[in-house]
Amino acid sequence: MSNSTKYIFVTGGVASSLGKGIISASLAKLLQARGYSTTIQKLDPYINIDPGTLNPYEHGECYVTDDGAETDLDLGHYERFLNVPTSQANNVTTGRIYQSVIEKERRGEFLGKTVQVIPHITNEIKERIQILGNKGTYDIVITEIGGTVGDIESLPYVEAVRQMKWEFEDDCIVIHLTLVPYLAAAGELKTKPTQHSVKQLLELGVQPDVLCCRTEHKLNFDLRKKIAKFCNVNMNAVIEARDASTIYDVPLLMQDEGLDKVVLDKLGLPTTGSPELTVWKEFLTRLKNPTSEITIGLVGKYVELKDSYKSISESLIHAGAANLTKVNVKWIHSDKLTTENCNEELNELNGILVAPGFGSRGISGKIEAVRFARENKVPFFGICLGMQCAVIEFGRNVLGLKDAHTSEIIEDCKDPVIDMMEEQKNISNLGGTMRLGAYKCQLTPKSNIHKAYNEDLISERHRHRYEFNDEYLAQYEEKGMKATGKNPETGLVEVVEIEEHPWFVGAQFHPEYKSTVANPHPLFVAFVKASLNK
Repeated sequence: MSNSTKYIFVTGGVASSLGKGIISASLAKLLQARGYSTTIQKLDPYINIDPGTLNPYEHGECYVTDDGAETDLDLGHYERFLNVPTSQANNVTTGRIYQSVIEKERRGEFLGKTVQVIPHITNEIKERIQILGNKGTYDIVITEIGGTVGDIESLPYVEAVRQMKWEFEDDCIVIHLTLVPYLAAAGELKTKPTQHSVKQLLELGVQPDVLCCRTEHKLNFDLRKKIAKFCNVNMNAVIEARDASTIYDVPLLMQDEGLDKVVLDKLGLPTTGSPELTVWKEFLTRLKNPTSEITIGLVGKYVELKDSYKSISESLIHAGAANLTKVNVKWIHSDKLTTENCNEELNELNGILVAPGFGSRGISGKIEAVRFARENKVPFFGICLGMQCAVIEFGRNVLGLKDAHTSEIIEDCKDPVIDMMEEQKNISNLGGTMRLGAYKCQLTPKSNIHKAYNEDLISERHRHRYEFNDEYLAQYEEKGMKATGKNPETGLVEVVEIEEHPWFVGAQFHPEYKSTVANPHPLFVAFVKASLNK
């Protein structure tokens, strides 16, 4: 049975966090650069329907797509590398699989059959894997399977892969990412964990076609030969995945290892020429040869786990390269920021970014950071809750509304300058009240945001529940905080700026979700540029 779309599965063994997402994105970049239309999807073995309700400490940031799907942060890597938008179909969780099967069972679609993991759950997984392939838009679909081989929760996914390899034997391959640890006491790399991991995969009926070996040291010829021999793979299919100075080096390292060629050979696809990576290489050159250096303070409540702000830190890297500037990020815990220590913590910064988030913890620290940036004319960028904190701070300290707050934190506050819209108030399901996905925004000419985009109408992604309260708009504008971006359909305020400040922009949307290597986000580029002048 043949198929026009080819499928590549990426599994992991030995340990989590080996970088399946980066390997998948790098391979996709190489295949795309050879002219193959490629997409990546992530299968997550947890039972949550999506990461939308997960604490960032659990799973890093929640990434949002144009169509409003709350997804795994790996989708951010896919978009940053490929410069192609992802969608709901690119992230599937066990929760969603079971929900779908249970709904079918309730509708009587299984005709009274006993519903089981095999075939019903595995069929659902196979269907989800093939949704992207069946569209006919992609030559190659790369599917990354979360977790590690041997996890109980990953078993149905591995079984689905085994079945697909059997059903589409010429059109499916498996890449297994594994660890080759260096034991300092013995002074050598050890292949045993890799052998065990492959053996475990074989017990589940899946023979990997390519092994990517994560290692801190070089894999010499003898080690590669040993791994190939014990794991039943060709020598050229043992790929060394060394630690890199930046994730953006990985596609070129994988090209040097010949990963794209091995994969195309195994899929029976032509490998003529070499990948077109001019733009990528230019970006790397700019990234590695900065002519100036700045420090941006990122104020947030999850700063212990940098992955909570993954898209923001990557956007700053893209914008830094665009400005030939090395951007150092100072991670500032909003919980620990007070009126007393504000000066000492924020004094040396070239720019201040107040990060998004939900809930009351750390909000007073964020408001302090806004006050410092406003009073000291430090370039300021507020995203989502960061923008709302800017509105609250201005209300309290400039308009004299001492009780200005968001009704998210104090439900019956006297001056709810940030409030929930009337039509959302009676929705009880937490996810249901969210404004998610892409919305249009009309920009005011001559504003900082208009200068950044150089466009009148933009589209950006949202993930929030509360809005700028229009009843206060006239007061704000009179005192110098202007609404310079509005939703053209609803009139909701999306962007605020302070006129006499050199660069003070608060955005209700999340620009970080759209920054890529090929298209660094204009707002981040403008923010870095403004910070350079400080």
